[in-house]
Amino acid sequence: MSSQHESFIEPGPSSVTYGTYLKAHELIGLQHELTLPKEHDEMLFIIIHQVYELWFKQMLHELNHCEAMLKTFKPMGVIRSLKRLESIQKVLIHQVDILETMTPDEFNRFRSNLNPASGFQSFQFREFEFRLGLKNPSYFRFFAHDPVAKQRLEAAFQAPTLYDVFLRAMADQGFAIPREVLERDVTQIHELDPRVTRVLQDIYEQPEKHYQLYVLLEGLIELDELLVLWRYRHMQMVRRMIGDLTGTGGSPGAKYLQTTLSKTIFPELWDVRNQLGKNKPYA
Repeated sequence: MSSQHESFIEPGPSSVTYGTYLKAHELIGLQHELTLPKEHDEMLFIIIHQVYELWFKQMLHELNHCEAMLKTFKPMGVIRSLKRLESIQKVLIHQVDILETMTPDEFNRFRSNLNPASGFQSFQFREFEFRLGLKNPSYFRFFAHDPVAKQRLEAAFQAPTLYDVFLRAMADQGFAIPREVLERDVTQIHELDPRVTRVLQDIYEQPEKHYQLYVLLEGLIELDELLVLWRYRHMQMVRRMIGDLTGTGGSPGAKYLQTTLSKTIFPELWDVRNQLGKNKPYA
C-alpha cells in the first residue's frame, strides 16, 4: 500500500522550504536568557515580548496601507486594514493572559536582570503612537543610542498622522474640513475642532448615504478604543506582577501606565457621541 505522502514534493538543497522562507532557525535562535542559573519563566517573558514586536511591525504595515488607500480614496481597502488591526489588537490583549500564567515570585526571580530595559523603550510602539497622533518629543532621549529607532521616530514625528491623511481625503471628496485643520502643525497633538465634529455627525446621521465612510469611522473608533483597552490590560497585569513598585526602566510602573488611559487619538469621533445624544428623548 502506497504512503499517503508519496505525492508530496521533496525539497532540494536550494528549494524554498517552510523553514527557509520563515527563517525558522534564525527565529527560534533569538531567545537568550540573562539569568544564571536559568529561570524557567524568562523564556516565556522573552517570547511574549518578541511576538509583541512582530505584531507591532504588522500594525505599522497596516497603517501604511490605510494611508495609501486614503490617498487614492479606496474606503474598502482602509476598512479591511482597520479590521485586521482590530483583530491584532485583540490578540495583543489576550497575550497578557499567557504572561499572567507566571506568578509574581517567578517574575521577581529574573526581573532585576532586565534593568534598565523596559517595554517603555519599544520604538515600534512609539512609532505606532506617533503615526496615530500621540506625539511626544520627550521620548527621543530614550533612543539616543539607537540611530535606526531614532531616525524612524523622527520621520514619524514630522509626518502627517493617519487622522491627518483621513481628513485630507475627506476634504478632497468635498467635505467641509476647515483649512486650519488641513494646514495644522502635524508635530502637535490634534485638538478637538467642533467643525470637524459636525462633518462626522452628518455621516453618522445619514449612514445609508455615506455607508462606507460610516463603517470606516467605526473602524477608527474601534482602533482607538482597543488601544485604551490594551493599555488598561497591561496596567492591570503590571499591578498583578509588581504592585506599585517602580518599573525596570525607572518608570513609576503601574502608576505611570494609569496616566496613559486617558490618551485618545480621534477627539471628534468621541465628541460626535455627545452631539448625537443631545436633545434626544430617553428611551
